[in-house]
Amino acid sequence: MVEDSFIMEMCGNKAAWQIVVDGIDNIDLELVGSNIEASGYEVGIKSRLAWTFSGPAELTLYPSGKLLVKTEDKALAAQIAEDHVNNWVRV
Repeated sequence: MVEDSFIMEMCGNKAAWQIVVDGIDNIDLELVGSNIEASGYEVGIKSRLAWTFSGPAELTLYPSGKLLVKTEDKALAAQIAEDHVNNWVRV
């Protein structure tokens, strides 16, 4: 894992993590959403403001490229962050 390619911050309720990818401030929701879906997540809501997914964790993807990961499991959140950086956003 490349430590400086993203920032992972715990949200206030300690049940979610926010993933911010360095150098990304705008994404194609269709493209990145399709990549997440292809890796086994089920798409929930699709709007221009955000897409939601369910799977090992609940995810919310924003047009800025930020990903909200709803889980208390830091190791799972870190693995999802790696996938987000390496397989979903930067393909």
